[in-house]
Amino acid sequence: MRPMRYPPELRRKALDLLAEGEPVKKVAVALGLNDQTIYQWRRRHLPHLSKVGPKPSTGMDLRAARRRITELESELAALRRATELLRDVVPPKGDSRQYT
Repeated sequence: MRPMRYPPELRRKALDLLAEGEPVKKVAVALGLNDQTIYQWRRRHLPHLSKVGPKPSTGMDLRAARRRITELESELAALRRATELLRDVVPPKGDSRQYT
């Protein structure tokens, strides 16, 4: 029995979706293909995506980083506001203005 041949456009679309980060199962369902076919294409044409081991950045890492960025931005905003408030109350050192 000869393996089924798929149009090159279909393979290209599947590989493009994989390169964009879509999971194999989702691509297989979306294109009506067997997930094993997708795995074979990925292994053959996108070897850098087929490496076993932890990925450099996972969704959880990204969420944690975004959460930390939000936290730091709010801290920075609080510090800026405190600086504005203190500037109105405490004159700068060495102020040359005369107070009467």
